Formats: sequence, C-alpha cells, structure tokens
Amino acid sequence: MTTPTKADEIPAVCLEAETLMAEAKQQSGLSDFGDYHFREGLDRLLEALNGEARLNAFGRFYAHGELLRHLTNRLRVTEDWKRHPEIGAERIRAPLFVVSLPRSGSTILHLLLVQDPDARFPATWECNLPSPPAERASYDTDPRIAQWEDHIANTLGRFVPEFKKMHPMAARFPEECNVLNGYELTSQVFSYQFHIPSYESWYERIDLRFVYETHRRQLQYMQWHCPAVRWVLKAVNHLWALDHIFEVYPDAMVVQTHRDPLAVIASLTSLLSAGYRMVSDHIDSNVIAREWSDSWARALRKVMDFRASGRVNPARILDVRYAEFMQDPIAMIGRIYGHFGLTFSAEAERRMRQFLAENPQGKHGEHRYNLRQFGLDPALERERYRFYTEHYGVQPDAR
Repeated sequence: MTTPTKADEIPAVCLEAETLMAEAKQQSGLSDFGDYHFREGLDRLLEALNGEARLNAFGRFYAHGELLRHLTNRLRVTEDWKRHPEIGAERIRAPLFVVSLPRSGSTILHLLLVQDPDARFPATWECNLPSPPAERASYDTDPRIAQWEDHIANTLGRFVPEFKKMHPMAARFPEECNVLNGYELTSQVFSYQFHIPSYESWYERIDLRFVYETHRRQLQYMQWHCPAVRWVLKAVNHLWALDHIFEVYPDAMVVQTHRDPLAVIASLTSLLSAGYRMVSDHIDSNVIAREWSDSWARALRKVMDFRASGRVNPARILDVRYAEFMQDPIAMIGRIYGHFGLTFSAEAERRMRQFLAENPQGKHGEHRYNLRQFGLDPALERERYRFYTEHYGVQPDAR
C-alpha cells in the first residue's frame, strides 16, 4: 500500500492473524510459511497492538504494513529455501557482533567497522526486502535500494523528521539484527516501533534459541550469492541472548559497548517517544522511561550472569567504553582488531577516517535530552545501575 499523506486517506485495516496471513498469501502467491514458531510471536504481538498500543489510524495502517511485509517475506524466503536447499551448505565463519545498551555508541562503531572492505553486513534494504537473495554483481544497484529509500522518506522521514537527528537511516546503511529477528515475529524491533509492554515482557522471558538458529539461516541466505569474508553484526537485543549467540556461533567475536545508563535511558526515551507518537496519540514518556529502565537493568544482569558462568571463553568478548571510543574511534577499532587477531588494513582505516569526516556527530542537528524531563530521579537510577557501572568501570556521562 502507498503511504497516505492525509488523515482522511488512511484506509481501514484488519490486525488479525488469519486475515494478515491470508493477505500475505494473496500478495505473494505462496502458501507455505515454513515452521510455525512464528505464530506465538504473531499472536502475542497482535494481542498487544490491539489491546494496549492505543494505535491511531496511521498507527494501525503502519502496523498492518509492517506485519504484512514480514509475513510476505517469510513466504518468499521459505520458497527460495525449498527451491535451493544448497543454501544450507553456506558456512558462517567467526562473525563479529557488537552488543550493547541502546544509545551507547554501538551504531557509529558498527558503521565504522563495516567500512572495512572485508566486512559483510545486512544492509537495511536487504533485511526488509530479502527475496530474491542479493547478487554480488548488482548489490549496489539493486532496485530495492530505491524502493526502501522511498519507504524511509514516506514514513519516519515524513512523520517524525527529527528522528534522523537521533538515529541514522538509509537503505544502504547496516541494519540491526532485530530487524532480521522480525522474520520470526519475535523481536524487540516491534517494541521499538509500538508501545507494547506485554509483548516486551513476553520476549524477555522466552527461550530465544530458535530465533538465533533462524538468524544463522538468514546469514546463509544473504551470503549465498553475495559472499562474506567476515559478517559484522549489531543489535541491542543481543544482550538478552548472548548465550544463544555462542551456542549458534561458537567462534563468534563479541564487542560489548558500555555507557552511563542514565544517559542511555534519557536518550532512548526521547527516541522511542518520538517514534511512538507517530503511531499513537496517547504516549506518556515518563511511563516509557520507567519501563525501559527496568528492562535494561534486567538485561545487564542477565548478560553479566552469563559472562560470569564460565560458559564462554572471556577472550571472545571485548569491552569498549563509550567515552574512550568517542575520544579516538580509530584507535579503539585498532584495539578491537588486535584483540581478535584481525588485519587492520590501510584501506580499511582510510575508509573509516573518510566516513568520520563526512559524517560528523550532530550532522543532522543535535539531539537534546535529560533524565529529569522523563520523571526519573538521577540518584535512584544511579543506585539501580551501580552493580553494572562499578563492575565495568563506567563513568557518569559528561553531558
């Protein structure tokens, strides 16, 4: 569907599982969704969207489009796998994962790491429009790039223009793995689009192993005709599943970024509130701040417990503090390469420096925020996260 430009142009849509699945079948001409792991996620998501997200007319239209795209992608990718089972022979070797709290420098780190000619990353356009698999020869000219640029411009770009001050968006940019995980309808990507705390609570409680097994299949699919020397991946939701990353990718390399959680929560609340207001007329930023502060404190405890369990070689994970990274990004990347025994070529460094020069911090305007504006007491929040900041030596943010 074309994105409407006026309220009276927004069509009525149905947010029910069977209707959406039927629409996806009709749109794709296919009927096999593969295994049905995704149904619980779909049902939980729809229950939350219909019951608590308080969607406005555009929000319902937008949610419908997002779910229909994920379901249609699932049908098409399932068909591609049936036709080409040899995709399963693709080997994923030592992927590099950036895991972090949101708003902790992981996006700029990821953007720099993928400047390396040896880096393969899931581009935004191929995550959202994956079928057929990208071809190496046409990777930079695929018509889906322009299609997704139009989508960005006509959704967030039009309805939340300040969003690009907070988070870079472009069809060719590397995408977060939570978009890939949307394939199973089990992903925090939906919690970032809509205020659906019951869905988020469910996501945080379940065993996510099947999501990461699917993640591996998606990388195989994407590199089938567009090979990878080394996958460079990133998502904040990986904090909830670091154990599963190492189960599915035993040779994974992980960089965990660290930033003052008080700055993180303030920045994240500002970002999410802006996005939520596009789809709902009933948003309370104070509630959002409390919910996500609780959530990320739980995530940090979970990842710390895993790292202390002895189930992973400590050398497979490198800690990077936000302040140190932002002070000298190239030096920190050199440290990352050295830690994991990777070659930091002159060409990779040249491209990274060029990217920094062309994309200075605040290029699209400065994003201002503070914790008190969202009803949180800095002293109480400082105490909430003391277990984390003292363990990793994370200093209060300067701003």
